[in-house]
Amino acid sequence: MPASVAAELAPVFKAVGDPVRLRLLSMIASSATGEVCVCDLTPAFNLTDPTISHHLKALRAAGLVVSERRGTWVYYSLVPEMVDRLAVVLLDFTGARKLSGREVEGQWAGVGVARHGAPHPDSAVG
Repeated sequence: MPASVAAELAPVFKAVGDPVRLRLLSMIASSATGEVCVCDLTPAFNLTDPTISHHLKALRAAGLVVSERRGTWVYYSLVPEMVDRLAVVLLDFTGARKLSGREVEGQWAGVGVARHGAPHPDSAVG
């Protein structure tokens, strides 16, 4: 994996490395409407509103979710392109080359490492 890609993705992995953020991301991703009101997220946790807001801000800063204010409420939705980027890197660690049943293509098809930790043949060493 090139150093530039690692530097770009490290903060994203750090954001999902927190259990609360991972649960928030899962709740947002699994929404039937594609978005979730913060008013529906907060009751699922035994945390204060400012703490939930802090975690959602971290997910926004990492580019994993976007938000839209509607009156007094904020609605969050997943940024599928960023989740796909993470998935491609994780799949690349295992040597898998498919994402959701399709071949991995485009700019993220080969940014990780090949099976057994050897550098991926298409990746620049950095």
